[in-house]
Amino acid sequence: MPGTTEHWDAAYAAEGERGVSWYAPTAAPVLELLDRLDVPTSARVLDAGGGASPLVDGLVARGHRDVTVLDLSATALALARDRLGSRSANVEWIVADVRTWRPRSPFELWHDRAVLHFLVSSDDRAAYLETLASATRRESLVVLSTFAPDGPDRCSGLPVVRYSAADLAALLGADFELLEDDREQHITPWGTAQAFVRAAFRRR
Repeated sequence: MPGTTEHWDAAYAAEGERGVSWYAPTAAPVLELLDRLDVPTSARVLDAGGGASPLVDGLVARGHRDVTVLDLSATALALARDRLGSRSANVEWIVADVRTWRPRSPFELWHDRAVLHFLVSSDDRAAYLETLASATRRESLVVLSTFAPDGPDRCSGLPVVRYSAADLAALLGADFELLEDDREQHITPWGTAQAFVRAAFRRR
């Protein structure tokens, strides 16, 4: 299991937005990737497991008009809404489990930083892929960030699955073309380095 609503609400309540291990002050690497992929501001974007991530700030600041942030934690989403202030009205905020949620229509971009690696059972991964399939269409872009093979094997007290870009490509299957991948050394608020892999795919 990838943790419960209560687990993630408690983590944010105890540590705050800036105290959790996955905190990043900006989402510059992802925004730069979206530039390379020529993602227009008209694209319908889903940040799956976005929580209090600053990605939504960057998207709204760039003029994206159709952004949805989905997360198990209402506490995390409230932090992001409060940070955005009046601009939060331009975002759809959804408290839901990505394994069981279904969208009203497909997205042009699916972004996930650090949800997939919490899905340690094959059933949970299959459920995630079912949602991804329903939430994307031909030519949709999928950007996944997970712990790299040399990254941590646990996070927030939970086990994780570590991936290479090739592992992610194998998980998504032949319907998704790997466009590019890179590594990131994420630095936690207490100075620990965590190795991530980020991979971008296009649905065929």
